[in-house]
Amino acid sequence: MNAGAAFDDESQASVRTPPDLAPRSRAGRLLSIVAPMHDEAPVLEAFFTRIDAALAPLGVESEIICVDDGSRDATLTGLVERARRDPRVKVIALARNFGKEAALTAGIEAARGDMVVPIDADLQDPPELIAEFVRLWESGYDVAYGARSDRSSDTALKRTTARLFYSVFNRVADLGIPASAGDFRLMDRQVVEALKLLPERNRFMKGLFAWVGFRQIGVPYVRPQRAAGTTSMGYLRLWRFAIDGITSFSTAPLRVWTGVGLIAALMALAGAVAVVIRVLIAGRDVPGYASLMVVILISTALQMVAFGVLGEYVGRLYQEVKGRPIYVVRARIGFDG
Repeated sequence: MNAGAAFDDESQASVRTPPDLAPRSRAGRLLSIVAPMHDEAPVLEAFFTRIDAALAPLGVESEIICVDDGSRDATLTGLVERARRDPRVKVIALARNFGKEAALTAGIEAARGDMVVPIDADLQDPPELIAEFVRLWESGYDVAYGARSDRSSDTALKRTTARLFYSVFNRVADLGIPASAGDFRLMDRQVVEALKLLPERNRFMKGLFAWVGFRQIGVPYVRPQRAAGTTSMGYLRLWRFAIDGITSFSTAPLRVWTGVGLIAALMALAGAVAVVIRVLIAGRDVPGYASLMVVILISTALQMVAFGVLGEYVGRLYQEVKGRPIYVVRARIGFDG
């Protein structure tokens, strides 16, 4: 099963070993936690407490890679202090705020684990679910992702817009993604290596996770409230994020204007035929100002929308052609060498 399929059948309590993959053992394996952070100082203590409690019974060696995405509060100071006390903690400080997708990419590229788990620091992704992820990985799955069965912690507007986005995305994109899945998941090393081969600058990680394929299964969970602090993802940033996602995985917004143009041409032809017939029957026709203005305004509006859609793609081509790095690292703390 790939990530684009519905996870209803896969989210049951029973775990089946995929027929073409043998079970794995966690013995001697390394588990990497990857946590992108931006202004998360109020939640750091709770985050590490929950992570420590979740990792303790797993019986695997672990590393915790925290990526500071240009925080303006004491996040980096707290992370450095934690890294000094705990050798498992490694810190990547980015040179500025590059965005969550870039920070997540930096952490995944630095992770050395046989299993890699991206997780939000605000604890809306419950660390306790990692044990279930590991069990599914042992059964043969390459990816076990968290599927939000209840999003009542989000506002009504956010729930509505999220449903709308996933509905539109899965209709127009070249591949589908589970509507309730986020970045929280466990990935096998082979999946991580495949992700590292994808160099695009406009990164929509949920789509990239689905694009690489492999054996994937959803694990339902109830999404809790943030442990502390406030989200930095306002509605404007979410809108840009949605546009990035659709334009990264679909050319449908471009193709639709071929249909719009064809329909407009047929309507113009029909209108011309109607005018000719009207002149032949009723004599010389005097066109009206109002109807002419309506046609001009509608045509201009359609052209502006078409240019806007085209501009979105051209802008992304421009960013890719420049070849700038996805992120710039200012400091690395806790890594060997």
